Amino acid sequence: MTEIGGATRVYALLGDPIAQVRAPGLLNPVLARRGTDAVLVPVHAAAADLTQVVRGLQRVANLDGMLVTVPHKAAALDLADRASDRARLAGSANALRREPDGTWTADTFDGDGFVRGLAGAGHHPRGRRACVVGAGGAGSAIAVALLDAGVAELRLSDTDPGRLETLRRRLSAAYPGRVGATTRPRLADADLAVNATPLGLRPDDPPPFAVADLPPDAVVADIIMTPAETVLLAEARARGLRAHPGEPMLAHQIDAYLAFFGL
Repeated sequence: MTEIGGATRVYALLGDPIAQVRAPGLLNPVLARRGTDAVLVPVHAAAADLTQVVRGLQRVANLDGMLVTVPHKAAALDLADRASDRARLAGSANALRREPDGTWTADTFDGDGFVRGLAGAGHHPRGRRACVVGAGGAGSAIAVALLDAGVAELRLSDTDPGRLETLRRRLSAAYPGRVGATTRPRLADADLAVNATPLGLRPDDPPPFAVADLPPDAVVADIIMTPAETVLLAEARARGLRAHPGEPMLAHQIDAYLAFFGL
């Protein structure tokens, strides 16, 4: 890593929990190789404190941006002065940038990173039936990106009926006839099933869905990055299903982060 000094520009990564995040380990070496005098620092911020933490960081003169992870992506959108169209459509943001005039712009890169990683592994979503389990910040962004990538049908699932219906209405207006929503995942004929929930971060978490309900040619994707091999992915492989891990979603966002922050 480049030596940190008084001129180093600072970026914060906000989450709760935070110990599992991989972005600093991926982004900081890239900055160092490029000779960029900047550093990404993890910040543990509880949901109840998020507004106060973000407003405080926005007043730090040498802090130029923030990345956002679980569970703050939806709340972060409302803490920016403006947002990209895709962030507004998703209802979430995972990056905030300070502008020259001191205002803040939000965008989301989760969905684009997920689709790029999926396609890079040979799992092209166009024309497929996709089930996204989890309508939170990451799941909503992934849903938008899958629809933009041409899935024939998107099935949303979440245990929170209100959040699920809000996202369904927003996406149905933008992508008519292609979006459905149920509190229990519809997996029987799905080509792609995505875990976009935090389930899998802890070893005693229940599975987000039953891989036994999927057809034998389905792809199971998990956005959890630590552990790299979640229980869900292990169960999918054991049944002979194709399994897609979480790290490609982040790896395919690094260049987008650098461009967004002007680095």
